[in-house]
Amino acid sequence: MIVVKDQYKDSYAHVLKYTSIFGSIQGLNIFLSLVRTKVLAVLLGPLGMGYVSLFNSALNFISQATGLGLSMSAVKTLSEVYEQGDKNRISHHVNVIRYWSMLTAIFGMLVCVMLGPLLSHYTFSWGNHTLHFVLLAPAVAMMAITGGEIVILKSAQQLRQLAVAQVYAAVCGVVISIPVYYIWELKGIVPVIVLMALAQMVLVLYYSIRLFPYRIQKTKAIFREGLGMVRLGLAFTIAAAISSGGEMLIRSYLNVKADMDEVGLYNAVYMIIFTYAGMVFTAMETDYYPRLSGVNKDVVESNRIVNIQLEVSVLLLSPMLMGMMVFLPILIPLFFSSKFQPIVPVTQLALMAMFLKAITLPVAYLSLARGRSRSFLFLETAYWVFFVVAFVVCYHLWGLFGTGIAIVTAHIFDLIMIHAYAYAFYSYRITSQVVRLSTVQVGLGLMAYLITIWSPNPAVYWSCGILILLLCTCYSVQVMRKRLSVHAS
Repeated sequence: MIVVKDQYKDSYAHVLKYTSIFGSIQGLNIFLSLVRTKVLAVLLGPLGMGYVSLFNSALNFISQATGLGLSMSAVKTLSEVYEQGDKNRISHHVNVIRYWSMLTAIFGMLVCVMLGPLLSHYTFSWGNHTLHFVLLAPAVAMMAITGGEIVILKSAQQLRQLAVAQVYAAVCGVVISIPVYYIWELKGIVPVIVLMALAQMVLVLYYSIRLFPYRIQKTKAIFREGLGMVRLGLAFTIAAAISSGGEMLIRSYLNVKADMDEVGLYNAVYMIIFTYAGMVFTAMETDYYPRLSGVNKDVVESNRIVNIQLEVSVLLLSPMLMGMMVFLPILIPLFFSSKFQPIVPVTQLALMAMFLKAITLPVAYLSLARGRSRSFLFLETAYWVFFVVAFVVCYHLWGLFGTGIAIVTAHIFDLIMIHAYAYAFYSYRITSQVVRLSTVQVGLGLMAYLITIWSPNPAVYWSCGILILLLCTCYSVQVMRKRLSVHAS
């Protein structure tokens, strides 16, 4: 009994430590990203953010569609090998991953060039942007190589090196974007994207090469062995393409139905709720997913790890979400510009979806960790079909505010679907304490949102909002201290 309790305590401390570390590092990255976004918002306005949004959506779509799912399937494969501790097998699998990363890099670059005319036609409602997509082709290749090296660092548990590389990449993003946007304005968007992809690739390679010297053996055996990961990753590829395609479709829809400024406003909402508020989720992909993959055949251990991660994610993320929701009227002009003030009520509503995502995402990783690629594809497809339909309907009825309604509705659907599926097919059981603390934090989040729309005057808004934020923070701190100290003896 004592061993199990100590194991729980150690696991909880590990999850809290690495989630906090990578959440903090992601917070630093986000701060640097905010600096870059502020420059973009001031120099280029919503129009420029709209352009960046459309190019990045198309780029991510091509990258995901041609990546063959290696970023997911390779992590699972290499994590399992790394758990066994055989250095020769580890080096061999690293070589397989690098070989296939190079193949996907070449493939992605060629696809970007060939699909340039189609992407220009369906992404933009005016002008010929084929040359822009051709110039973005090297960025697709570099993203593929970077993805392979990130897989290696994650699977080898070299998390500190990966975190440092991410911070330096964010610094490079600021250093690159400010002078380029200042001098060339809209013409600097494509060069910035390519240069940032180059900087990230060089930095990640620097740390991974120190761990495993870069060499690629081109043999038929390695090609055939990689096919196993490709087959496993095929469903991940389709799911990722659906995800990226869904985002590209949404932005293209806004561009056609409204204008580029509306795309820029929606992109700002997206950046806040999925990128800035998602700093805790980054730790899941970095630390949690490899650990869960290593014990994917043990149902009891998998359930324990999922519930600990779920609890830590909710406790860490809730105060941050609450703070963003309350202080958003100040943060939007500060981090963007006064032109983005219309997104405040939309974003405050959409932030509620992140409470739901914190309760959903740790459970969603079960399909990935167990290699159930078809299950992952089914769940991901169902979510994106629902989201795109909800987005179109809600935008048609309520305009920009409707996008927030669509985001929250889609996350409610996703939460119910993921938990029901995991209960039925993976024997996942959520603990009563996770249900209790999630209910408390989501309830406080809902109260904070109601204050943002019903407060009669600024004095009531700020006093009630800050009080709820303090209650949320104190509750999280109290629960985490109790979990860490309950078995200290």
